[in-house]
Amino acid sequence: MKLNNLLAILFAAALLAGCKNSHDSATPPAAENLLPTEAQPKLPTVKLYLGVETLDAEQALTPGEQQTGMMFRTNITDESAMLFPLPEPIRAPNGFWMTNCPVSLSAAYIGPDGVIEEIHHLEKNDCVPVVAAHDNIIYVLETSDGWFDRHHVTAGHAHPHRKGSLQETYFPNGR
Repeated sequence: MKLNNLLAILFAAALLAGCKNSHDSATPPAAENLLPTEAQPKLPTVKLYLGVETLDAEQALTPGEQQTGMMFRTNITDESAMLFPLPEPIRAPNGFWMTNCPVSLSAAYIGPDGVIEEIHHLEKNDCVPVVAAHDNIIYVLETSDGWFDRHHVTAGHAHPHRKGSLQETYFPNGR
């Protein structure tokens, strides 16, 4: 396998969060061998404001943290959230998937301006990537399944936090 192909597979695996179904071949064998084998410790958080709602979201900043995401976690509550500032926009066929994730989640796909573009259900143990309909998604916020509905947060809501916009926080020099 060429080094470029291996790097592309590793990069794609780093962008994908989720759970593995042993009967599904959606995960490339080379990437499957590199998947984490346990949950990661709680990551540093950032406070996000979504209308009247607030979330203390863990920040998945490194490729390893992003690849692991919420894998293996079984204690997902309404206070659980993880923000993924992505190095590249999500483009088809890439998306978020649920390898090694025993609990369903909801995911907000967010554009560079910090506005939610799409909200998706991520089914536990589903390795099929949930692809964005928009080509400018550079943040993903994962929460407990149904959180956005329960808290009346919809597409169009912005995600500022106490330090300013997501763009100013994670990409201060632009993309």
